[in-house]
Amino acid sequence: MIHEVDEVLKGLLTGGALAGTGVEIAFEAPTRDWAARRNSPTIDAYLYDIREDVKRRESGATPVRDERGAVLRLRRPPRWFRLSYLVTAWTKRPQDEHRMLAAVLATLVPHELLLPEQLTGSLAALGLTVPLAVAGTVEGRSSADVWSALGGELKPSIDVVVTVPIPSFPEYDAGPPVEEFAVRVRATDGTLDGSPERHRPRRPAGAVTGAGAAGAAGSAGAAGSAGSAAGPVAGPE
Repeated sequence: MIHEVDEVLKGLLTGGALAGTGVEIAFEAPTRDWAARRNSPTIDAYLYDIREDVKRRESGATPVRDERGAVLRLRRPPRWFRLSYLVTAWTKRPQDEHRMLAAVLATLVPHELLLPEQLTGSLAALGLTVPLAVAGTVEGRSSADVWSALGGELKPSIDVVVTVPIPSFPEYDAGPPVEEFAVRVRATDGTLDGSPERHRPRRPAGAVTGAGAAGAAGSAGAAGSAGSAAGPVAGPE
């Protein structure tokens, strides 16, 4: 998932206000050695912190249904993680770096939510909207701590946080769907002696409407007055 977020950020940063400028996008740690090797304008998005957003943690499971509405699998909710990037600009002049950072803000601020079609790979396959926060309050390490750990000099930077879903558990099969029902009607004395089984195919969810629904309701009322017992031939959904 992390490399897919890198690709999304790279695609955003090479567009917008930075489109056509030829600015290089890097994901390296901005150490002194790395900075000394820079010979072209560069925007560096250094991933410096990864932690779970526990406020988004959910329990339970979501059913995955087929086209008929039958439950095929049970899917656990994903876990959400905050990926924090330190975005800096690197040129020979501070004024040019400030212009580049202004372009970064103008490019990223409109993208508070990333839609599934803006994502790539397995991240897009989840079909979930991904929040993107720009220059907000970051939980955990401060930028000063990051610069101190890198051994570099403090520079103007923008904190960019992308909160992404990561599947926490595999999907579980819910058992084979019910294909057919067997119905037997009890006699007035409550016994099933001599009552034949009537096999009926399973209807898709929502298929009984209008006159069919009224007929089904009437049949159910008649069966209820006589007393009935029904059981599935196959396993439960």
